[in-house]
Amino acid sequence: MMKNKIITFLILIACTVFQAQEKLVSPPYLQKGDTIAIVAPAGILKNRQATILKAKKLAESWGLHVLIGKNIYNNNNHFAGTDIERCQDFQDALDNASIKAIWAARGGYGSVRILDLLDFTKFKQHPKWIIGYSDITAFHNHINALGVETLHAMMATSLEEKPTEIKQTIASFKNALFGDKLSYTIPNSSYNRTLGLSKIEGKMVGGNLAIQASMLGSKSQMNTDNKILFIEEIGEYKYAIDRMLQSLKRANYFTKVKAVIVGDMSLIKKNSTKWGSSIEQLILDAIPKDIPVFFNFPAGHEADNRALIFGRKVKVEEDMEDVNLVFN
Repeated sequence: MMKNKIITFLILIACTVFQAQEKLVSPPYLQKGDTIAIVAPAGILKNRQATILKAKKLAESWGLHVLIGKNIYNNNNHFAGTDIERCQDFQDALDNASIKAIWAARGGYGSVRILDLLDFTKFKQHPKWIIGYSDITAFHNHINALGVETLHAMMATSLEEKPTEIKQTIASFKNALFGDKLSYTIPNSSYNRTLGLSKIEGKMVGGNLAIQASMLGSKSQMNTDNKILFIEEIGEYKYAIDRMLQSLKRANYFTKVKAVIVGDMSLIKKNSTKWGSSIEQLILDAIPKDIPVFFNFPAGHEADNRALIFGRKVKVEEDMEDVNLVFN
C-alpha cells in the first residue's frame, strides 16, 4: 500500500514538472518609455529607408523609444548584410537589457543562417518579444522550443500596404505588444472540418509552412503535441504545399495536434499539370481526418495580418456563422 502511494506521489511530481516545462514564459508586455529594436535578420532592405522611418514613427507614437540596427541597410547579395553582420545586430538586441522587444524589419530569407550563431543565454534570463512573420518563423520555432512565447505579427515593411487595409493589422499588433487581450471572430468557411467539436483549447504554435518544414530534424523543430498549429504560405505551387504537408505528417507533426488553423495561402502558382482540387481540399486531404481544420484566418502575407501569440493558450469556438479565437 505504502509502495503504491509512493509511486502515485512520484507520478504526480513528474506530471507537475512536465506541466511546468510545458508552460512557456511570457516576456513582459511593453509600456510607454520602453525601447524596441528594429533589425533585419534576413532579406535586404534596398531603398526602404522611408519605410523603416515610418515604422520608427509608428512605435514612437505609442510612446516607445526605437533603436535601429547599425547594419540594417547593409547589402550582401540577397541579404541585409553578411550572416555575421545580421547576427551582430540581433545579438546586440538580445543582450541589451534596455531593449524590451525585437521587431524584424522584413522577412524574405536568411533567418535560419544566423540561428546557430546566436547566444540566447541572456535572452533566456530576461526574455523579450521577438516579432515578425514569414521567414521569422525560424525564430518563432526556435524560441518556442526554448520555452518562450513569441509574437507572429506585422513587420516594418507591412507599412508599405495601403493604410486603409492594415488598420486591424496595426491595432492587433499594438494590443498584443502592450498586453491587451487578443480575440478574433472570423466568418465560418464551408471547408472547415470541426468533427462536431464546439470548443478546442491548446497552445498555438506554427508559422510559415515552408520554414516549419525546413526546421524538421533540427533543435529548432517544435513539439506540436496537444498544440493548435497555425500555417500560412505564399508563392508556392500546390504540389509543393502538399509535399511540405506530407513531410510534416511523416515526421509525426500531426500525430497529437489538437487542431490546425489555416491562414493566408497567397499567390499560389499555376503548374502546367493541374493539381485538380482547391488549396483547401489539398490541405484537408493531407492532414489526418481526425484533426479539426479551420480556414481563412487573416494572418500571413496579406495586408490584413492579425497578431498571434505563439506558445500562448488559445480557445477556438465555432458556431453556425463564425469561429472565435480567444487568447488567454
